[in-house]
Amino acid sequence: MKSYMANPSTIERKWFIVDATGHTLGRLASEVANVLRGKNKPVFTPHVDTGDYVIIINAEKIKVTGKKLDQKIYYNHSDYVGGMKETTLKDMLAKKPTYVVEHAVKGMLPKGPLGRQMMSKLHVYAGENHGHEAQKPEVLEIKERA
Repeated sequence: MKSYMANPSTIERKWFIVDATGHTLGRLASEVANVLRGKNKPVFTPHVDTGDYVIIINAEKIKVTGKKLDQKIYYNHSDYVGGMKETTLKDMLAKKPTYVVEHAVKGMLPKGPLGRQMMSKLHVYAGENHGHEAQKPEVLEIKERA
């Protein structure tokens, strides 16, 4: 008996849309990372990008638990001496809400060329509007823990 190995030419990709309103950041990111990676499919192969495309809308309406709005910090360095900048989650959600979601999902994907390829299938929008109506995305239900 032979194990099935997915082939990039035989993979069928779908488009999914997720409304981030009211969802917890980490739980949403882990579900989306599984879909981008292809772990929800029976043809999943670890070394092949078998995942689907995901559109996330309303990224600005994401929620976090605890004191993360004030205590979670994003670091950025300019490569110059003393060039470290710190931004809290509250400020980042005000300036770049799409970055917050992209950063969370990126951390849950494999590192290297395969992870970068998977990341290119993620499209995050701060508001309701997106330009992917032609792809006829299906709604992806994310189960929220009670």
